Formats: sequence, structure tokens, C-alpha cells
Amino acid sequence: MPGIITNNGYDIGYTEAGTGEATPIIFLHGVGSDKSVWHPQLAHFGRARRAIAFDYPGYGHSDPAPKGTTRDDYADAIISAMHELGVDRAHICGLSLGGVVAIAMHHADPERCTSLTLADTFAVHPDGTGIYRRSLDGSHDLPAMAEARADVLLAQPADRAVRREVVATMSRIDPAAYRIGAEAVWLADQRDRAQDIRVPTLVLVGDQDLVTPADLSSELFDLIPDARMQVITGAGHLTNLEKPDAFNRIVAQFLDEVERG
Repeated sequence: MPGIITNNGYDIGYTEAGTGEATPIIFLHGVGSDKSVWHPQLAHFGRARRAIAFDYPGYGHSDPAPKGTTRDDYADAIISAMHELGVDRAHICGLSLGGVVAIAMHHADPERCTSLTLADTFAVHPDGTGIYRRSLDGSHDLPAMAEARADVLLAQPADRAVRREVVATMSRIDPAAYRIGAEAVWLADQRDRAQDIRVPTLVLVGDQDLVTPADLSSELFDLIPDARMQVITGAGHLTNLEKPDAFNRIVAQFLDEVERG
């Protein structure tokens, strides 16, 4: 069910599915998408618990992001939205930029995070500055950039329906919001924050991810105490869309292990 939550006069878009006593799960999207990309996960996890996907400031149905918005501002916005929805603690699942924001959320308010799932992401990207600069160049024509980027984001040969969805979602992002999101993700260096994580953490990555290769997930895994890591075969950068059954199964098993203690 889509909705808008307002905090201090600022609107954040979200989509929610499910009810139940189990700990809720929060989904955080990447720089080139919005909350809509989590539909396979909302349908699956909403069977047993509240499952909520949020838009960052400037994305989807959220209000425009003020100039100077940072990854920490994204984290604060999601934490505030959780509070407004009555979610005191949740499993946090983020992909790419979403993983960066999840780490920032844990840094800001670790008591909110029952666990972290960090998919196709990193603590610091060795080519982050280069990717950021190329993102700025392409942000003037996001539909063209989406067409050019789709085959890099997805394992080949890509499912045609998934490719169309990726292109359509990226094409409708406000260019100013995209530039802010690109800075938030590609210029991140959260190695110290990753080392401070003390909640159960799952690191996931597609074996054909060309954007945030498995080596970066391995580095993140090594930084986080007692983390676990799994590779999803046949997936590129967008594991939740490319291999939703595998993604959902792995995350569900992880949540079950966390909740059983």
C-alpha cells in the first residue's frame, strides 16, 4: 500500500505490505531507482511481517531534497519516517546506495537496527570519484543514461521485462535528486563505521556485478565483525530484481536465524 509520511512538514514516500508480530523489515533503494523496485520483496516478506520500502528525499513521492543533502540526511529521514510509522526497530535491507544508507543509519541510531542486509554495496569504492563524475555528466539526460547503463547493471543476457523496468524507473528520477544521490553513494567512505557494526549483518552480491564487484563485498565482509556473506549466481548489480527468489530465500533464512538467536 503506497503512502506518504510527514515529519516536521517534510513528506517521505513509502510502500508497505503485511502485518504480524515479527520484526518489520525496511528496504532502501539504489541511486538509480526508487521504492518501487522492491515489489518482489514486499510481496514475499509481507506475508509474515510489516515490509516497508521508502523513497529518499528527492526520490519518488518524497519532497525535493534540499541542496547539500547527504547520506546522513537520508539516514535521518528514514529513521524519522520509521518513528512516524511506529516502527521502533527493524531489519534494514539496502542495495547499493541503500547499503551505504543502512550503514549510516546504524551509525546514527544502532538501536533501531535489528540486523543489516547489505546488498551489492561497499564501504569505499576505489573508482568512486570517477563514477561520480560520469554520473554528473549523464544526469542531464537520465533516459539516455538509463538505456546506456542498463546492460552494465544487469547480468547478461538480461530479462527483457526487468531491463524495461530498470530503464523506466531510472528515467523518471529528478536529475537534481540523482546528482545528490550519486554524491551520497560514490563518494562514501564508511570503513570506520563498518568496523563499528555490532548487529547481525549479511553481505550479498551478484557474481556478475560489474558496478560493485564481489571483491568490494568481500572487503565489507572483512570489516564487519561476525558478518556473513553470500554470492547470488547469475545476478549483476540488481540482485533483488534479477534473482528475486534467491534473494528472498537467502534474506528470509538470515532473518529466521537472527530471530531464533
